[in-house]
Amino acid sequence: MTHEFKAFTDTGTQTPGSALAGLGAAQRNTAALRRAAPAILFAVLLFGADATRVARADGLARGTAAYSRGDYVRAVNQLSSEALRGNPRAQARLGFMYENGFGGPQAYDVAADLYQRAAVQGDAFAQNRLGLSYDKGHGVPPDAVLSYKWLNLAAAHAPKRERDAYLRLRNAVASKMSSDQIAEGQRLALIWAPGRW
Repeated sequence: MTHEFKAFTDTGTQTPGSALAGLGAAQRNTAALRRAAPAILFAVLLFGADATRVARADGLARGTAAYSRGDYVRAVNQLSSEALRGNPRAQARLGFMYENGFGGPQAYDVAADLYQRAAVQGDAFAQNRLGLSYDKGHGVPPDAVLSYKWLNLAAAHAPKRERDAYLRLRNAVASKMSSDQIAEGQRLALIWAPGRW
């Protein structure tokens, strides 16, 4: 996929299609990073690499909390920074927000790109949503085989409380497929490994 996402700017507008947040935002971020760099370096030296993991977890937690409160613009801003760093949970949650138009305009192509990035890392929720995107043709061309593959992987990687729902979705897609298509979807799921498409 070639689509990427763009974080919301301070004005709350969005333009999918580029991972860059614009020159002005990049300059502000660079200046902020320069100001924060000594504190970050001090924290890493003092507390080790765990300090940066905690900071990432806090960004994800803050984004999730903002989403739960219905503060979608703040949630997008918090989750965007984590998603840009490659956090699969943040990518999946942000993809869901773009898919449904929470915090900005609905953008299926951006959502599918985010789901793909997280799904490749093994996130079951993202694998499920990517499978549904392929089933519906939202942001990606409709493809029953790829839909089945990702839904099958989602069911395999999902926590027990979500597994049955993911299996029902996979089986619903399978009901529209030929036996050869199902066999190909199963084959693709079997040869998949984290980090691979």
